[in-house]
Amino acid sequence: MKNQISTLKKLYSGKVRELYAIDEKTMLMLATDRISSFDVILKQAIPNKGVYLTQISLFWFEYLENIVQNHLANQALDTILSGDELAYAKNRSLIVKKLTPLPIEVIVRGYLAGTGYKDYLASGEICGIKLPLNLANAEKLPNPIFTPSTKAMLGLHDENITFEQCRNIIGTELSDKVKEIALKLYQSANSFALNADIIIADTKFEFGMDENGNLILMDEVLTPDSSRFWDAKEYKVGTNPLSFDKQFIRDYLELELRWNKQPPIPDLPAEIVKQTENKYYEIMRRLKIN
Repeated sequence: MKNQISTLKKLYSGKVRELYAIDEKTMLMLATDRISSFDVILKQAIPNKGVYLTQISLFWFEYLENIVQNHLANQALDTILSGDELAYAKNRSLIVKKLTPLPIEVIVRGYLAGTGYKDYLASGEICGIKLPLNLANAEKLPNPIFTPSTKAMLGLHDENITFEQCRNIIGTELSDKVKEIALKLYQSANSFALNADIIIADTKFEFGMDENGNLILMDEVLTPDSSRFWDAKEYKVGTNPLSFDKQFIRDYLELELRWNKQPPIPDLPAEIVKQTENKYYEIMRRLKIN
């Protein structure tokens, strides 16, 4: 099978996704099997990862469309691709509308974890939001919080910012709207996921503006690449809960290999690759995505 698209002009190649031009208003967004950690693309790919990401995103785009518009275009893949290219792109790509992305990362946290927990230990705050004293690792927050960050160039690190800084970047009215919608999206998705024994500890959304000034949900949504998924059946405050996301890779690199996040990039053993694929698939299975 031909694992590339040559009949369309490539517009962008990111850590995972590639964008191809279709016409003035639409693009093909394709998810590869690449995986990144600490903003570095690792050498080994995760089999079927692009398919899982795309199908999970598609599920959530459709589930959440009553809250906010999304970037999906109503066009069939076989109208633009054929043969080996169609076979490769099928199930791992979406035809989407061209938008102007917001220059911020939209992050919602419902539980204390990761860099948020580290920031809390250092200051009692996350992105300028003061939290109650004596919260433990993985503890549920009193209410979900909106914690934006900068959107760094490929290879650089995003930086957490306060809501006021967010307002300075994209404006007060738009910031308020993004915050309101992002919190609604998270709360709706997490309520649904809990019924499938999944806790969405935190997640990152991407938004863009269309030509008419409408705010649109775009890129990927609530995938194991953009979210921290925990097993609700095994969840326990004060521990690192069993996860179904790429935190497994991060933990392997940081805790077992003690990688300093500088070149050379370490190899992933076959068993780590397989376990990662299984974790991504587990989200598909629990959400009953075919």
